[in-house]
Amino acid sequence: MRLSLLYLISIVAVNAMFAHTGPEIGAIMVGSIFVMRDFVQREIGHKVLFVMLMACAISFFMASPIVATASLTAFLTAEFTDWGVYTALPLRFQHRVLFSSVLGVAVDTVIFLLMIGVPLWPTFAIAWASKMIAAVLVFVWYSKHEISY
Repeated sequence: MRLSLLYLISIVAVNAMFAHTGPEIGAIMVGSIFVMRDFVQREIGHKVLFVMLMACAISFFMASPIVATASLTAFLTAEFTDWGVYTALPLRFQHRVLFSSVLGVAVDTVIFLLMIGVPLWPTFAIAWASKMIAAVLVFVWYSKHEISY
């Protein structure tokens, strides 16, 4: 349950950063959220979606209604995409994290940035890179240590 709480707090914190500090800072900090989602799904199963919904509801008050709405829309679309790929692939954990992130990260970033009115470039590149770095690090770590889940 600790990962679930960390996931919830991370979503709220990143949304608050986007609302109060600017998109570039939020884009850098968002990297671990998609990978964390995969770990939380391992921890609590499909209930991960309820944690995401709670985080977006809290973000409505902690960040701003515009950022929270964009986050909810982007997360619902991207997280279901990520969840579908992660759940459907009969591969090792690290492969599922990597492949689900490739698709989910792009969907989330484009939807979110368009909805909050931020130009896609360079913020998209920053957010996509930070998210994919987290996915690649998990992939390399689990592959190197031959851990399979």
